[in-house]
Amino acid sequence: MPGTVEFFYDFTSPTAYLAWKRLPDVLERTGGQVRYRPMFLGGVMQATGNRPPGTVAAKGKWMGDDLRRWAKRFGAPFETNPHFPMMTLMVQRVAHGWIDRPDFEAYLATIFNAAWCDSQNIADAGVLTELLTRAGFDPGVFFEAANDPVNKEKLKATTEEAVARGVFGAPTFFVGDEMHFGQDRLDWVEEALMRT
Repeated sequence: MPGTVEFFYDFTSPTAYLAWKRLPDVLERTGGQVRYRPMFLGGVMQATGNRPPGTVAAKGKWMGDDLRRWAKRFGAPFETNPHFPMMTLMVQRVAHGWIDRPDFEAYLATIFNAAWCDSQNIADAGVLTELLTRAGFDPGVFFEAANDPVNKEKLKATTEEAVARGVFGAPTFFVGDEMHFGQDRLDWVEEALMRT
């Protein structure tokens, strides 16, 4: 029976974007499945005392170069985003609300690509209205889902669960109880899936 990887992510994370781009190949090679776990990275960081890499100037510069190297290695389009870090409560809540829709993967593509290929501010309501309309989504339905108390609670609960399970950043993967952090750990995720 194919294994399942839980993918804890936030659209604001460029490394989560790179992981999302790479995951389909991992799943194809292993026959595995993915369970998307949208969380609020700001809440995770606050709860764990973690800080974004960019708060250390030298590390932030290195990470920008490293992201471009990884993107080039795996043929993933990538642009730095001048709006980073972006407040992602709206897009993460909608991810919870739409996770069972047949066009959920198209939603992921719309938001991830807007943030990390097109340098769009995915926290801006006007920007979201335009890009969702172009992608064939109804912005009214989106904003309704973003303000739905059920989706707010789901995002809060997933964020709290992530912290309780030891998550401190994005992307984080679980295969069973085995945790892996970072898009550069997908080889380990693949090995874990092959063992299940």
